[in-house]
Formats: sequence, C-alpha cells, structure tokens
Amino acid sequence: MKGKEEAGAKFRDYFDWSETASKAPSHRILAIRRGEGEMILTMSVRPDEAVALDKLERRFVKAQALGGEQVKLATKDSFKRLLSVSMETTARLDLKKRADKEAISVFATNLRELLLAPALGQKAIIAIDPGFRTGCKLVVLDPQGKLLFDTVIYPTLGSRQQGEAKQALVGICQQFSIAAIAIGNGTAGRETESFVRSCGLGSEITVISVNESGASIYSASEAAREEFPDKDITVRGAVSIGRRLMDPLAELVKIDPKSIGVGQYQHDVDQKTLKGSLDDVVLSCVNGVGVEINTASKQLLSYVSGLNPRLAEAIVTHRDEKGPFKSRKEIKEVPGIGPKAFEQAAGFLRIRDAANPLDASAVHPERYKLFEQMTQDLSVSVKDLMTSSEKRAAVDIQKYATEEVGEPTLMDIFQELARPGRDPRQQFEAVQFKEGIDRIEDLREGMKLPGIVTNVTAFGAFVDVGVHQDGLVHISQFSDSFVKDPKDHVKVGQKTRVTVTEVDVARKRIGLSMKSQPELKSKTEGTRGRGSDKSASRSNQARKPQGNRPAKTQKPQKDLGANSLSDAFGKLGL
Repeated sequence: MKGKEEAGAKFRDYFDWSETASKAPSHRILAIRRGEGEMILTMSVRPDEAVALDKLERRFVKAQALGGEQVKLATKDSFKRLLSVSMETTARLDLKKRADKEAISVFATNLRELLLAPALGQKAIIAIDPGFRTGCKLVVLDPQGKLLFDTVIYPTLGSRQQGEAKQALVGICQQFSIAAIAIGNGTAGRETESFVRSCGLGSEITVISVNESGASIYSASEAAREEFPDKDITVRGAVSIGRRLMDPLAELVKIDPKSIGVGQYQHDVDQKTLKGSLDDVVLSCVNGVGVEINTASKQLLSYVSGLNPRLAEAIVTHRDEKGPFKSRKEIKEVPGIGPKAFEQAAGFLRIRDAANPLDASAVHPERYKLFEQMTQDLSVSVKDLMTSSEKRAAVDIQKYATEEVGEPTLMDIFQELARPGRDPRQQFEAVQFKEGIDRIEDLREGMKLPGIVTNVTAFGAFVDVGVHQDGLVHISQFSDSFVKDPKDHVKVGQKTRVTVTEVDVARKRIGLSMKSQPELKSKTEGTRGRGSDKSASRSNQARKPQGNRPAKTQKPQKDLGANSLSDAFGKLGL
C-alpha cells in the first residue's frame, strides 16, 4: 500500500509479486494474507484481463454477430463488475483452505516429533532458568519430578558471586546425588552452560541445554499455580525446564500446543481445525507411549483413551489419599471409573514394579487369563514368559487363537512381552554446542557447527546452534541433490551438523547449509565483516503494471537458500 514501504519492510519481498495461484506454496499464501491483514499489502487473485475477455468474447461469437459492439461491451462490463469479483472470492477461499491444510499438517508433524523426543528418564536433576541481572533460578527435582529445593545463583555478576554460585552448585550436586543438569536455552543460557561446565562436576553429571519454548506459558498457567501456589513463576518455569528433559511428553501436554512454537503461521490458519488436529496428535502420542499412573499429572492422564479431565483429577485425588496404585485392578476403585472407562483406559496405564509384571506392559487385563493358561501349560511363571525368549518360542500361538483373539493379535502381544513397558521413543543423547560460540556476533561464514532442529516448515528448517537465535537451513540447502519436502529429511529435535553461510547481525538472521560444499554469501555478494549490519536481502524495486496487464510474473527463483535468506525469513513474516 502506498506509503507503507518502510513500515512494511518485512514484507518487501512481496511488494511486486505475481505467480500462478495454483502453484503458490502455503507459506507464501499465508505470508501475503498476513501482509494484507496488517494493511501493508494489497492482493488480487484474478486472470489476465485481456486473456479472460478474449475467451469470453470467443464464447459469445454468435451473439456478437447479432449485437456487434454492444455484446462486446456487455461482456467486458460483466467481467469487470461481476464475474471477476465472484471468481476472486471463490479463489481466495480455496487458496486459504489449501494453505491452512498444508500449514496444519506441518504443525502436526512437528508437534508429534517434539512430543516423542527421547526422554532422559527418572533421574535426580538440577534445572536452571538462566538470567543475567535477576540471577539463575535453580531447582532440584527428584526422579519422579517432585520439587525438592530451589534457590537463586548469580554466576554472571562478578567473581565473588561466581565463586559463591560454584560452591552452591557443587554442594547441591553432592547433597542430592544429581545425575544431570538442565539449562534453559533462553537469555544467558549459553553463559550459564559455560559456567556449569567450568565447575568440574565430573563426567557422571550430564549438562544439557533444553529448549524452553512455552515454559513461561506454563509458569503462569492455572495448572502451575495449582501445583506450586507458594512459588514464584520463575521457579515454576525452571521446574518445567527440568521436567521436559526428564519426559518431554508428560510436561508438554500441560501447554497449549500453539505456544510451543513449532508451527508455521499457526495464528493465521483456521483455529478450530488446528486445535482438532493438534489434539489428535497429542492423544496419539500419549496412548502410543503409555502413562505411568503413579507419577502422571492430571493433564497427562486426561489424554488417555477413556478418561477425561474429571476422571483424571479423580485418579490423582485417589492416589494422593490412598497412596500409589499397586495393580490395575485398583483403578476400578476410583470414583467415576466404570467398566467401560476401565476397559478403554487400562491398556494405556502402566504400574511400574507391580506384583503382576503384565501391569507394567501394554497387555490389556482382558488377556491376563490367556497368559495364565499359557503359563500353566508350560509350567512357568508369567515373569519367566516375559524374560525368556526360549520359553516364548515354546508357545504354540495357533493353539490359543480364537474368534475373539486371532493370531495377529497374539503376535502383537508376544512382541510386547519381549519389551514389557519399554518406552517406544528413541534413546536419549545429549547435544553439546561448540564452545566459544555463544552469540550471533561470534559466528563467521564457513563455520561448521553442531545443532538441533527446532522447527521444520515447508521451505526449510530452523536449527539452534547455541547463539540464542535459530538459523535457517533453506530447502535448497538441505542436500547436494534435489529435496522436495523438508519433512522427508529432518525432524524436530534431530541432531545435525551445519555450515554457516550468512550472518546478518542487524536483523538477527543466520543462514545455514547442510550441503557438502555450500556456497557462502560473501563469495556472491562481496565479503561482509563480522557484525556487519548490511541487509542480506536482494534489491526489490517495485515495478508498476502497464495498462490492464498484471506485473510481470516474478518466479520464486527456486528460493535460493543462502542467497535468499531475507526471502525465506520473509515467508514467516519475520
């Protein structure tokens, strides 16, 4: 829009843009719509007027023979006043639906990967929410995630405070037999991590940087206030950071998925459809992994099939009053859980160290009698059947197959026996960022760095390399060969190694590449010094359309990775 060139600089890649609507990717459609909504851009969706009129006139050639110029004028008037407007309304709606569908699919895929990220497991840990002026909020969690102790240390305010912080940290690690330290990756995260690693805690204590996106949302939520009514929101945030290291799924279900930050234009798509899709993902993940009933929060329990928030709260209340559940049968004693709810939920609820080993597996209580029959026939115990592959091999599955329980079901059950209660998520591996690279100013083109994928979009992936600002690996920089869909190559939470191709300190943009021999920005647009504030984007002079013809179609130039960092960030409206 006229006069908005400076205010709408983040949309400048679209100031003079034209392309075929059917080929426009979802992120570009949503970016342009956002610019239009912010009164920066004007957008039209219509065919070339000359081409459209030619087709219409040829369609009414017989009428023209009778009416001549009058029919021609009427055709042109009807197109401009009626038909083109109606076409644009329909086309806009179709484009929005398609863009929403693709964006929601990207969000759902990313959320699934994040929820199913490897878990550290039940270990005593320290969690730190970093800060400069206000200090670092430190909490100690027991293996079940219960808050044992909290304090504040100041490792960045001077040598005296740093010495006191080191003494306190070492003492706490010894007192509580700490196995790992989780540090939020926000402000002062890298500085705090460097301090912790310099304390000489020993190789037996793992130091891990944790993505804290959404932790502040949880700390101010009703769930956090209910759990920690007498604690500051910073302490609650530190607890959330620690728990998401221990079990990402159990902690992240307490947060609105839209606040986790793994989507693409999540606030621009249809919110009802988005919520339904994300809820389905959470349900699928929770039931696929299973829930330890004696440690799960009511938020996590509410996602178990057959349960709802009311029943989940009843389970937690019963657990607090009567003590931990010792068997699945005791779940029936919870007020409100009838036969149907138990039938649906029991197979997804686990009881670790129960008297019956099957209570810790995904085997449903309805099948317990079947296993009892097997153990009687083989003269072994259920535990023997679960731990010995030889004894399982001696079972003739066909002998126990019925109309109700067929061979495929029995095969699935035996696979579960081979790994009773085992977490289906991958084994946890800590990622350590490169030392000495703490700020965007520390980056140089050509650096090769370890990183973690934090978000995957239709046009690329964002990677955390430890400088408080995620870098972008454009789809054209994924591989030496052609890549059609980023989701086929990387996933949220995946460890990777990238090369820095461009650094724009002023606009806080980092270009990265996964290619074997990436092309650096300085080689194509001149060498730019460390910390330069020059814009990384290409020049985009607005061109005015001539007459009734639209602006010349500007192709996306294959979204040229490192050479179009500004373009790619522009697609996110950043």
